Formats: sequence, C-alpha cells, structure tokens
Amino acid sequence: MIRVGIINVTGYAGAELARLLYSHPEAQLVSVSGRSAAGKALADVFPHLASYDLVIGEEIGDIEFVFSALPHAASAAACAPLVHAGVPVVDISADFRLRDPKEYAEWYGGEHPAPDLLSQAAYGLTELNREAVRRSKLIANPGCFPESALLALAPAVKAGIIGPEIIIDSKTGISGAGRGLDLRYHFGEADESVSAYGLSGHRHLPEIVQELEAMWPRAEAPASPQPKVSFTPHLIPMTRGILSTCYAPLASGLPSGQQGFVREIYEGFYEAEPFVRVVDSPPATKQTRGNNMCLVYPTVDARSDRLVVVSVLDNLVKGAAGQAIQNMNAMLGFPETMGLDMPAVYP
Repeated sequence: MIRVGIINVTGYAGAELARLLYSHPEAQLVSVSGRSAAGKALADVFPHLASYDLVIGEEIGDIEFVFSALPHAASAAACAPLVHAGVPVVDISADFRLRDPKEYAEWYGGEHPAPDLLSQAAYGLTELNREAVRRSKLIANPGCFPESALLALAPAVKAGIIGPEIIIDSKTGISGAGRGLDLRYHFGEADESVSAYGLSGHRHLPEIVQELEAMWPRAEAPASPQPKVSFTPHLIPMTRGILSTCYAPLASGLPSGQQGFVREIYEGFYEAEPFVRVVDSPPATKQTRGNNMCLVYPTVDARSDRLVVVSVLDNLVKGAAGQAIQNMNAMLGFPETMGLDMPAVYP
C-alpha cells in the first residue's frame, strides 16, 4: 500500500482526489494540506468525506507519492523540493504543462518558479503519452479543456486527415472556476445564462496548440502548415462537465464514404483505451458525470467537407482528479483502471 498525500485538498480538484482515492486498493491517503483550513478535520470541511479520519495540515506529511492541487506558481514552488527528494509528483496545476518558460511567463503573468524541472515533466494525457508518463517522476496533469479537445482531435491529426484550420468550441460547468468567490459564478448571475469568455486568448490555448503541434504529421516541405487553432470556452449553468465541439477541414484525397472511413480511424485509435469510448450518437455531459470516461463522437459534414467531433468529460474527474490517478497508476505500474472503473452518476 503506497502512502499518498494531497497538497491543497480544500479545492474542488483536491476534494475529488480524496473521494476517488478512498476506494483505491493500492493507495492510502495519509496526509492532506490546505493552509486556509489547517488544523480542521477533513470531515468538518467536507462532510461528504467523513469516512476519512484526517486533519488538514499546513504542510504535507510523510508520504511516498503526492498530488498537488495548488494554483499555478504556488504549485511548482511546492513540488520542486519533493521532486528533488525523489518523491513522484502529479501536478494538477498548469505549472509544468508548457515546455517553454517564456510562453509560461506570457500566459501566466510571471517567471516560472522551477524552470529546471520543465525538461523532466511528462505531459500527463496518458492515452497519448503513456510511455513518457510511465518513465517520469513528475507529471503535468492536462488542463480540462485541452484534454477534451486533444482526445477529440488526436486520431484525425495522427492519421493526417485534417487541415490546419481548427476551431474548438467548449462549454463548461461552474466548478471549473474553482471555489473562489466571483460575482460571475453566483447563482443569480450564472443560472439560466450562457456566456463566452477568454476570446482574447484563454490560458489553455497554448497548451492545446503545443500538443497538437507535437503530434502534427511532419511533411517533407520545411514550410508545411502547422495547426491554427481558434478556441472559445463558454460558461453554462451546471456544476460539472465539459462538452467540446471541434471542427477541422478534411484533407483532400480521402476515399469516398468518408463517414465510415473516419469512424474506423477513431475506433481503431481508441480500441484498447479503457477511458475513451467512441459512441454512436452525440454524447451528453451527464453520461460522464462522476467517472473517468471521455466519450467521443466523430462525424463528417459532407456539405462543407469538414470533420466535426464532439467530446464530453467530467472536468473534475477525467479533466482533473481522475486523470491524475490514472497517471499515478501508470507511473507505479498498476492497471490504469485501478480505483477508477466506475459508471457515471445518473440522473
């Protein structure tokens, strides 16, 4: 049994990690931190976690594996000494997702706290980067929006069947904003309303572009086109869930009957993946509520000769805590489904 800790258990992602870890047969949660609630029983802060007899500390205790659910910048500062001490870390913040420290400074408004560790971090989208995750001691858990978009687009990108002009339209529940107080997320403001945000550039955009470029087919021509991504997130009045609709022009020269051809590509790509399912009809967010699944529905708009892919996932599970545990399982040699093989909550 491995001794596990959560840094900053008091956020939504940290609390969801605690919930999921409770049923993990090989990981025991023994230490949690959260300075705003230090000294309080975990069950007092989160009554739904009353099964735990843990007190929230200011710092993490004696552990063999750690998850960090701190905000960006603070997370890297907390993770660095643990990584240097040889403790395996999964960081749920954005601190190790972008490989270029200059790009991090541009999008996150400050110098990277631990640039020396960027080369050691593996991008933790296990389905697309499994071997690197297995080898690494430091995992950058993906952002929730990038995960939904990348899982929707990866089969088409790797098969070389789409052009570079990509549009990603995403809807998210309010929990994606965290537990901080902001007028936009009050019930009276958010209920019965849908709003777009981040049109001038959302922080998840460079992460999406970075990972699409990494898997983009390399043509012989040095000036081969790279992906050009437009990404617009929307806030919708529900607690959790992400639905992304991704659009891209189909490449020329594809065989006739493109719908069946595209579906074969997607089914083959995800055939052995336990947490990505290619579905027969457009999925709804409620179909993944509370579990670690991503449902993907690829189709072809024959009138515009365009690929359209819909993906759904729970932003707090597959988009955060569940993906983090899946990464832990891969790092430690456990089956990736361990502690995560549960159906969605319905209704």
